[in-house]
Amino acid sequence: MKQVIIIGAGLAGLSAGIYARQSGFDTTIYESHTIPGGASTSWRRKGYYFEGGLHWLTGSSPKSQLHRLWREVGALDDSVAIHNRDPFFSYESDGVRASLYRDIEQLRAHLIALSPADRNEINKLCRDVRKLSKVEMPVLDLPNLKAKNPVRFPLSMLFAMIPAMPRMKYYQNLTTQEYSEKFKSPLIRKLICNMIGDQFNAAGVLFTIATLSAGDGGYPVGGSIAMAQRMAKKFLSLGGVIQYKTKVDQVVVENGVVKGVMIHGEMIAADAVIVTKDTLSAIDDMFAEPIREPWAEQMRMECAPMLNVFIGLGVQADLSDLPANCTFPTQHPIRIGDLSFNSISYNNYTGFEGYAPEDGTALTLAMTGDSYDFWKKCREDGTYEAEKQKLADAVIHELEAKYPQISGKIVVCDVATPLTYERYLGSFKGSWMTVTKKGKTNLRFSCKPESIAYLYFAGQRLMMPGGCPVALSTGRTAVQHLCIDTDTVFQGNL
Repeated sequence: MKQVIIIGAGLAGLSAGIYARQSGFDTTIYESHTIPGGASTSWRRKGYYFEGGLHWLTGSSPKSQLHRLWREVGALDDSVAIHNRDPFFSYESDGVRASLYRDIEQLRAHLIALSPADRNEINKLCRDVRKLSKVEMPVLDLPNLKAKNPVRFPLSMLFAMIPAMPRMKYYQNLTTQEYSEKFKSPLIRKLICNMIGDQFNAAGVLFTIATLSAGDGGYPVGGSIAMAQRMAKKFLSLGGVIQYKTKVDQVVVENGVVKGVMIHGEMIAADAVIVTKDTLSAIDDMFAEPIREPWAEQMRMECAPMLNVFIGLGVQADLSDLPANCTFPTQHPIRIGDLSFNSISYNNYTGFEGYAPEDGTALTLAMTGDSYDFWKKCREDGTYEAEKQKLADAVIHELEAKYPQISGKIVVCDVATPLTYERYLGSFKGSWMTVTKKGKTNLRFSCKPESIAYLYFAGQRLMMPGGCPVALSTGRTAVQHLCIDTDTVFQGNL
């Protein structure tokens, strides 16, 4: 077996492509867009660079297990500088700012100074963050894999993770909102709820703080698209082929065995197919009959997609005096259909070379919530562009009221709705991650269906809540399944 087709040149597709080529498979990636990256993307508008995917990367630290994988696929190397923003998140209200710092003792002192009455709960938070900072996403090989360089999971790492397990369960059984209510300070409550959103279970808050406190979670220079381009370059250097502007319509299956793909009515033969398009969408629309295996049904039932309206603003002003990542309450609610937002969150890219013209600043904002049906109706009744402009005007009004120094200086505004992401990614309702709800663990779904031979899946949807590390690791795992099925030696690892 030699010919492998990969659907999608996002991080999962590029990861799978690199490991497949290293292991000796002839590999072609078909990508419907003109550039690599998928959900990990960025774009320019009139000289302003808007980061639309990556905000911080698990595995940016050389001390982490994932760092080795990012280097294997070319996403990181010695030439890539890492920004470690600190504080990495703030909430500001009535002139008082609460922040999350990477250093645990600095975080403890800051929060206690804000609310001495919460000293005990703050101490518990910091204690548990220290425990959870020992927990990493493990890098493992599949059982029965023949590998040139087998991965050995250090027992010392496993033992270091054991004390965190009971605390993980504790936080998984609380919503972010419920956890925040353990604090007396309204400001700390808002800080916690707005960090990742109150839809998640509280483990997400603790894990995020723990990851960054461990020295991980930096932002690679150039962001999403630069990282994807480095991976694409690595894949091409190995002899892989990427066919851009080429949409795969269907995976061809005969008698339970993959035979290839259909593109514009033409059958392209393959010995194996790795689907990296959003799995939640692909299991329904990439096959003559939807996949109905138990894992696929569970995904349909339990995956709660996370949707965003993304707003990029180009400001002709130096905003280095503003926080890097901040949320603040609005004077008036901002509405998107039935959704109402009482706060605004922004990322500030002042000082990032190439992100804005001289003395300019790129700001990005995300309004999280399922507004898909609203935007679909707007497109159907012809009000889509008008509603996007209405939203942009409301957001700009609130920003100018909060920060008068930007008044009249916003020269670029770019709004991307879930319909934008749906068109660009082909993802389910334009979603880009999965909400991990109260009481739910980080569910994992199958990379390899039982009913179709030589078909594999990879992508962030296969492990909740998703993100770049899941895309990376599932691409690798899909190729390991392929190696086992074809009795091929897996050639990954530097």
